[in-house]
Amino acid sequence: MMTAYILKLLLMVPLVGGLAYGALWMWRKVQPGMAIGQRARMVKIVDAVPMGAIGRLAVVEFSGKHLLVAISRGRIELIAEGAAAPGAAEVSHGG
Repeated sequence: MMTAYILKLLLMVPLVGGLAYGALWMWRKVQPGMAIGQRARMVKIVDAVPMGAIGRLAVVEFSGKHLLVAISRGRIELIAEGAAAPGAAEVSHGG
């Protein structure tokens, strides 16, 4: 009885470990954007602040500009747009 348990254990532990390793390897291959430093992104989140339970305020850098967006459950809204250069204090309101 104990021998059968040990044999099952010796077979199942490497099998489960191999399946876990294979799943992680496959996940890395299928999700190339998740690997660090693989490609340059055109859109970058500069900063994000939670606003309430489901809302968030985020600064997104795109095409040399900083965009201030409000993010809620089913909606993303542009609030303001400004230059991405550090020290750019002027922000024009977008609509």
